[in-house]
Amino acid sequence: MALYIPPSFAAKDRVAIARLIHDYPFATLVTPSAAEPWVSHIPLLMTEADEPDGTLIGHFARANPHWQHANDAQSIAIFHGPHAYVSPSWYGEPTQAVPTWNFTAVHAHGPLEIFDDPADTRGVLDALIERFEAVRPAPWKFAMSDHQRDALVGAIVAFKMPIRRLDAKFKLSQNRMRDDRVRVMAALLAEGYAEATETAGWMQTYADVGDERTR
Repeated sequence: MALYIPPSFAAKDRVAIARLIHDYPFATLVTPSAAEPWVSHIPLLMTEADEPDGTLIGHFARANPHWQHANDAQSIAIFHGPHAYVSPSWYGEPTQAVPTWNFTAVHAHGPLEIFDDPADTRGVLDALIERFEAVRPAPWKFAMSDHQRDALVGAIVAFKMPIRRLDAKFKLSQNRMRDDRVRVMAALLAEGYAEATETAGWMQTYADVGDERTR
């Protein structure tokens, strides 16, 4: 499965790609199969674990058949970053353009490797809990009995996914003149909703909007 990436929108910055995966960890995981693809929507974390492009970890509910098809083919984890509608009215010549959508996305390709050891499964669960609870003023922690905890761990199937290929597309008006990019960023900020504000922030960082040298 290939991602269409025009040269203007090709993202090669590994730090930026890792940032998107970290900041937007709720992924669409697709595993091709003979009948139809298996698709699950789950949070995934990137670790450095011995792979040049990193390794993703996560888990399925054991009742989800997706994990049973893990070895059928390479899987793809799709991460969606900020995105927003762009109106032609924001350009210097609005009658010479059409509406579009700015967005950021990363596709991570690799095999799913299922963990058999309950200790490895617990490790993945602990990593997910730590990632999402650490920012809370009163982080939740396991306070149940070992028996209850082990039953919960048994209800999930953890895995790792060594990343074999990363495709990243940051469509942030790079194909427009700088003055248009500045107008789009300002208009998105004025929209006042979270996705538009975040998209404007990514434009400023990754589309040279804030760099006077691009004039």
